[in-house]
Amino acid sequence: MKVVPGPASKELGLRVAELLGAEAVQVGYKLFPDGESYVRFDGSVEGETVAIIQSTYPPQDKHLLELCLLSDAAKDLGAKRVVAVVPYMAYARQDKRFMDGEAISIRTVGKLLRAAGVDKLVTVDIHSNEALRALGLEAVNLSAIPLLARYMAEEKGLAGAFALAPDRGALDKAEEANKVLGGGFGWLHKERSLLTGEVRVEEKMLDVSGRTVIIFDDMISTGGTVIAATKLLKKQGAARVYAACSHPLLVGDALKRILASGCDGVVGTDSVPSSVSVVSIAGLLARELRDEL
Repeated sequence: MKVVPGPASKELGLRVAELLGAEAVQVGYKLFPDGESYVRFDGSVEGETVAIIQSTYPPQDKHLLELCLLSDAAKDLGAKRVVAVVPYMAYARQDKRFMDGEAISIRTVGKLLRAAGVDKLVTVDIHSNEALRALGLEAVNLSAIPLLARYMAEEKGLAGAFALAPDRGALDKAEEANKVLGGGFGWLHKERSLLTGEVRVEEKMLDVSGRTVIIFDDMISTGGTVIAATKLLKKQGAARVYAACSHPLLVGDALKRILASGCDGVVGTDSVPSSVSVVSIAGLLARELRDEL
């Protein structure tokens, strides 16, 4: 197997290749003056299983197209199998029609990936199981939550913290984190406007007075959910509140606003490069890819 670190995940891809002891095939890439993407393999992939490491964080469309170009080119250059390793899978939130007339975006993305020659997808904490199924191809969803919880316990000294899911849909993440932290877990009731995206967290009493709470979620985008949850937790007497996520998108000034709300810190993985991406998923990805060797 050869590993191809894509333009969006070059450092992560090189780490994965090193852990696997596999050759990393370098990719040349650029943007033409009109904004079109260009990629070129600087090495042979003929007869190989190729693992393309390419997250699709913003700009999503650019990174997604680069992934398709790389997969299609790999097959055209003789690769026998393409495994797309997409730690952050864009468009996964639109896994069904919430309102009449909507496109089911993740299903469309699945069609694009299949057409581009992707044989298998490996992703991390995709937004929902429905999105995983909607892709319509062989797919594996890995969890980075234990890695995040271990970092919070060992590096931040927060063993025994209360693990909180921002909504019932993320309760499995709080349960996973609690297996490491051991301080109990719970969830909040969250509602998001389909039209404006505004988040409202319903008042719910939790046993957090005087305690440290860590909010675990798959992603932090605008920060609205974390901000609302932090304010509620502090109101109920939580001593410290942290947020941990697999995909720290942190759009615009999201991090600044989260910290201003009273949150004591944000931690994410390197699925998305950012100032808070301190937990690496390279080992997690490498373990999954060993079966392809």
